[in-house]
Amino acid sequence: MQLNQVIQSPVVTEKSTNGHADRKYTFLVHPDATKVEIAQAVSDAYGVKVDSVNVNKVLKKTRLIGRGRTMTKRHAAKKAVVTLKEKESIDFNKFKSAK
Repeated sequence: MQLNQVIQSPVVTEKSTNGHADRKYTFLVHPDATKVEIAQAVSDAYGVKVDSVNVNKVLKKTRLIGRGRTMTKRHAAKKAVVTLKEKESIDFNKFKSAK
């Protein structure tokens, strides 16, 4: 998998923004991405040194409508919480272009 396909988008919620003080940043990533690929992609894209990567899968959320029909309220996804080394931070507006 190419590194420019690994990171889909940063997650900007109140809970994920509170982690920025502890150098933890949350991203939506490709479902087939590994921890090593995620760390390399964040390092290349933002020019920072990654300390650790934690990954969790978000299951799709469905709801029954009527007699047996289902409606999907949230699609399945994969999130990665990336912890950076000391004195490192990410500015989401400064994205390094691929060479």
